[in-house]
Amino acid sequence: MSSSGIPTQASASALPEGITDPNYKPLPGRLGNLTIPQQHALEKLKKELQGEGVFVEERMDDATLLRFLRARKFDVALAKKMLLECEQWRKDFGVDDIVKNFDFHEKEQVDKYYPQFYHKMDKDGRPVYVERLGKLDFNALYACTTQDRLLKRLVYEYEKFIISRLPACSAAVGHPVETSCTILDLKNVSLSNFYRVKDYVMAASSIGQNRYPECMGKFYIINAPWLFNGVWTIIKPWLDEVTVSKIDILGSNYKDKLLTQITQENLPKDFGGTCHCEKGCSLSDAGPWNEPRWQKLEAEISNGTANGSAASA
Repeated sequence: MSSSGIPTQASASALPEGITDPNYKPLPGRLGNLTIPQQHALEKLKKELQGEGVFVEERMDDATLLRFLRARKFDVALAKKMLLECEQWRKDFGVDDIVKNFDFHEKEQVDKYYPQFYHKMDKDGRPVYVERLGKLDFNALYACTTQDRLLKRLVYEYEKFIISRLPACSAAVGHPVETSCTILDLKNVSLSNFYRVKDYVMAASSIGQNRYPECMGKFYIINAPWLFNGVWTIIKPWLDEVTVSKIDILGSNYKDKLLTQITQENLPKDFGGTCHCEKGCSLSDAGPWNEPRWQKLEAEISNGTANGSAASA
């Protein structure tokens, strides 16, 4: 350890700036823990993107390039293909316009029938994401929104995840945070309702894996009923092996497991914690990303006046 108290790492790459956690040890394939071939792959990918005139500085920092490289096991050609396909998708789907102009005005209504929300952090500093598929009411949901708007909301939230949630969590814990901790609640899930939204679930899964790779950290499926084996058989083929390895399937006795990863005060009361936000945890969006500097950054990105990356805010 250096005299400054900041950890050093035997790696082909230096640790990123801004680390204040003396116990931080980057996982393999991250900045500060790259092998020589991995560092060469990163340099090669960046050089090729720059040489072809397709390098987008504001969203192709080293950490982002490494996410795509890890997703393709550091095969530069495959990672570049994935990244360029993502860039084309961003244009086709209108991601920049969604970031600037999308207004999910039906949020409170949708929350009644398909709650999906971020809420505080886990013990490793990851933003906690909760989805309550068991509360899904298909008819009521599509009476107040559409699949297209749900997918736009998903993309909007992914962009916010990258732009402000992760940097805010990183600043709060003193080391880079790159993934989320997800809780998927299947209490009272209806298999027939699931099948009716399977097109949305498949599209959402594809966006997550192919456009925002390597963002999943912990993933808990709780209140999994006996019929979940049938659903899991359908879902599993959509996911890669690394993703499947991060998923922990639990029944109704899940509370102790969740509390090993999330503190009581950060875990909603519905799941065995003690947090009870004033408007309900699902509508609070509670977390360090609500600090003024991150809200300011989001506003600047939305109106096109941001100067520099989120990490420098």
